[in-house]
Amino acid sequence: MLDLKCGKAPDINGLTAEHLLRSHSILPVILSKLFQLILLHKSVPTGFGYSYIVPLPKSNDCISKAMTCEDFRGIAISPIISKLFEYCFIEKVGEFLSTDSKQFAFKKGMGCNRAIYTVRQVVDRLWSIDLSKAFDKVNHQALLIKLIKRKLPVALLDLLQNWFKNSFSSIIWGQIFSYTFAIKFGVRQGSVLSPFLFAIYLDDVPTTRSLTSRSFIV
Repeated sequence: MLDLKCGKAPDINGLTAEHLLRSHSILPVILSKLFQLILLHKSVPTGFGYSYIVPLPKSNDCISKAMTCEDFRGIAISPIISKLFEYCFIEKVGEFLSTDSKQFAFKKGMGCNRAIYTVRQVVDRLWSIDLSKAFDKVNHQALLIKLIKRKLPVALLDLLQNWFKNSFSSIIWGQIFSYTFAIKFGVRQGSVLSPFLFAIYLDDVPTTRSLTSRSFIV
């Protein structure tokens, strides 16, 4: 549970990382049994698929400017227990989640500064890709095919497929929740596992160019 970050917004059930970290010592044992059952049945609890989205304005000028949907970015809040399960999932199958060294996004110790430096060094033979909103456009079946090629255990593939099929969200404005809608594309925002899955989804992009042209994902 030490990977959970404190001070975050509560999930749809009102739970936070603090609740888990300061709970009775029996809770890790109970959660361990739950996670073992999830792997055994290749299916996550329905609650793991629910999240809510908080729209935040991109600009500080929210009074004089007429706002549109494009002026907001959504912050998705996932169930805290599902996040804990994802940390365990990553620890268990981390060997299947490695990506190409040319990918800079969602990697510890890498980011924009490293990408900018690389661009300056190899600008004469570099092409890059703008991944704006790409998180929301991932095709689930294509992602599963890529995981199959990595020889991810069948039980875990079935589990992820079940999770994708049962992912739902709603938007909160003030204290009012919108209707619930299914998430049919994209990796789940607010998820611990999603950055790894997104990187895997794009991992073959750098190899689509010839050896004379280096490509980087930023």
